[in-house]
Amino acid sequence: MVIDVSIVAVSRVDWRGAVRIVRSRFPPIDLFEDVADPADWPLLLSAEQKTNPRLMESIGNLDLVPAGRRVGGAGATWLMAPFVHVSADRPSRFSQGRFGVLYAGREFETALVETVHHHARFMARTKEPPGWTSQFREIVLDIDGHFHDLRGERPGFAAALAPDDYSEAQALGELLRDGASEGLVYPSVRNPGGECAGLFYPDLASNPRQGRHLDYHWDGTRVDLFREPESGSVFRVG
Repeated sequence: MVIDVSIVAVSRVDWRGAVRIVRSRFPPIDLFEDVADPADWPLLLSAEQKTNPRLMESIGNLDLVPAGRRVGGAGATWLMAPFVHVSADRPSRFSQGRFGVLYAGREFETALVETVHHHARFMARTKEPPGWTSQFREIVLDIDGHFHDLRGERPGFAAALAPDDYSEAQALGELLRDGASEGLVYPSVRNPGGECAGLFYPDLASNPRQGRHLDYHWDGTRVDLFREPESGSVFRVG
């Protein structure tokens, strides 16, 4: 049974230095980075597509982000990408893949534990051999908005915070976004005491900047280590 939206409080979230960890294999998108005014994007896209028909594969579906909520300039790729590269094949906790959500942890440890969990599931599902695997990068950003708040001890929130069953959370996310919600703030289910935010629009985050590069080590059953390749430092997970 989906949470009654009317019982979910809305709270101001103002996090400086929140953290998102993403795969390093996705390069910055020139349109988002170099053309600071999103109002210019449609015209430029129209012209570029005539000579580069594969352009949309890298840019994604810009129509999924309302024109007034698009962001451009340095680092904008990290804010726009979750919303323009959306697929039913890649659902998330609060979306079945019809719309994008930008997820971030309030601090590095929470973002790390959340991404380690999902990476380990992928590695197990594809039966990957042990070893150092994919490279990631830390994106530090600021979040400011009024979000539906699932923090607290209300029993009705448990279904939307189930560790591995996202059905109730996805149904709630659909209701909230269709009801003009800005997003959600909720307790991390992987890092006790940690907090996460799920943003429904890119303009709720700002000042994105790249932090550390990270490598994850898969031991055949779990991600047990992460490494900072610049310094060579290795840390145990959990």
